[in-house]
Amino acid sequence: MIKDRNGRIIPENSGQGKVLRVLYGTIFGRLLLKVLTLPLISELAGKFMDSTLSIPLIKPFIRRNRIDMRQYREQNYRSFNEFFTRKIKPSARPIPSGANELISPCDSKLTVYPVSEKSLFEIKGSLYSIADLLNDHNLARHYSGGLCMIFRLCVDDYHRYCFIDGGVKSESVFIKGELHTVNPIALGRYNIYKRNSREYTVLHTENFGDVVHVEVGAMLVGKICNRKLRRFRKGDEKGMFRYGGSTVVLLFEKDRVTVDNDILENSRNGIETTVKYGEKIGNAK
Repeated sequence: MIKDRNGRIIPENSGQGKVLRVLYGTIFGRLLLKVLTLPLISELAGKFMDSTLSIPLIKPFIRRNRIDMRQYREQNYRSFNEFFTRKIKPSARPIPSGANELISPCDSKLTVYPVSEKSLFEIKGSLYSIADLLNDHNLARHYSGGLCMIFRLCVDDYHRYCFIDGGVKSESVFIKGELHTVNPIALGRYNIYKRNSREYTVLHTENFGDVVHVEVGAMLVGKICNRKLRRFRKGDEKGMFRYGGSTVVLLFEKDRVTVDNDILENSRNGIETTVKYGEKIGNAK
């Protein structure tokens, strides 16, 4: 279940769900999935989405997902991926100025979990550990007692993400993996964080300590595109996802942040909360 910040229930994208039920719930679908996730197929799909041949897909996609294009900068798109990574108007995603205000890095559905060294986190039936996610047991132990925030993006979300604070970052670490969807329907059959490609970096922030920022790719052309910079300010764009559902994960050290009560309550009840890029979701502790 998904709720907005006012407590209203938000319906999930039903069209996407039907496709995934076929892919993950039938023998034919699982055979097709093995073909779709081959590197060559993913590369060809990415080239198609980058070409002018994909332009006819844009208007039906907007209608089907009821995207309010008034929020975005006007332009003539030369490909579906150029549309998918479109930039939003700054006025549509204002960044709070308070140094101690924790913001969401992206438009998404958010769930928050406490972390221990032996924690296994369940998201719609998928179990994983922080060590599995990072492929680094030593780094994972550093976040024992802290918080894990999982931001799940859907196809109709804004697919750029930002830095949550000012600071400097470490070198990015890329972990190669098979690309599978992050939609909840798939989680009963696949542990996506072990199978999906992902990239992470440690952010040495001014107000929230050392935060691990992880981007998780998705099925087909869920490509991660990060900007190459070392120093950053709160609200600066960190990167974007190409076409495909995607996920951002933030790991916080113990006693560094407090999360808004509605988000915590929803998470305890297994409910995701819709949040927007730059929206306040908590405070420095």
